[in-house]
Amino acid sequence: MKKMPVLFIGHGSPMNAIEDNPFTRQWEALGEKLPRPDAILCVSAHWFTRGTRVNDAETPATIYDMYGFPEELYKVVYNAKGAPSYANLARNTISRQVTTDNTWGIDHGTWSVLCRMYPKADIPVFQLSVDKLAAPGEHYAIGRELRPLREKGVLILGSGNVVHNLSRIQWGMDGGYSWAMEFDAYIKENILGRKDDNVIGYHKAGPSASMAFTTLDHYAPLLYVLGAAEEKEQVTVLNDACVLGSLSMTSYLFEP
Repeated sequence: MKKMPVLFIGHGSPMNAIEDNPFTRQWEALGEKLPRPDAILCVSAHWFTRGTRVNDAETPATIYDMYGFPEELYKVVYNAKGAPSYANLARNTISRQVTTDNTWGIDHGTWSVLCRMYPKADIPVFQLSVDKLAAPGEHYAIGRELRPLREKGVLILGSGNVVHNLSRIQWGMDGGYSWAMEFDAYIKENILGRKDDNVIGYHKAGPSASMAFTTLDHYAPLLYVLGAAEEKEQVTVLNDACVLGSLSMTSYLFEP
């Protein structure tokens, strides 16, 4: 079986599930380009828990974990099947304690992207949570432990944002603040150079790091993906942009 790629998507606004824009068109193109996975493991910024959790439901629910958006968005149903066997495999592959938790389902960090990549919802999906108590290096280490799943047909998808500071959002702004673009560029340079320690140690970016985000929820999925990627793999930068001042859409594809 061909080894699956690893993908980090800057998912941005939930409205990307229903809007047509350059970002969503890139997601649609990815769905056409990538080898078809047997299952998708998504590490979503929006499942931010104490400890590491995995869902193994046969039919995970679509979670609407956002407020104040148009009614049209709440009518999106991503009814992909779950992947219990792969979820169990992931749990047993990770050396730390992983709790099975089916009180959650597929949240908008997952379905807003997958409804554009795989609109037929015909690929099984399961989620792994982001442990809010873990240090950056621990997120990366979990990603490394997940590497073997790639050879079993699993697409590992991290969904978050490199820069995600909602308190500094500037509605109507096309690009990003200088500090947002500076931090985004720092991360891009170090990912392309596979200087993983500098991405784990993001504070090395300087003052821009303190502005980029206030919690690790949206940044950590990148660390899982980076850990799951082999050092010599081809890296492609996608949707290289900041929007609304303080949000990065920049995404990364790692391919054998």
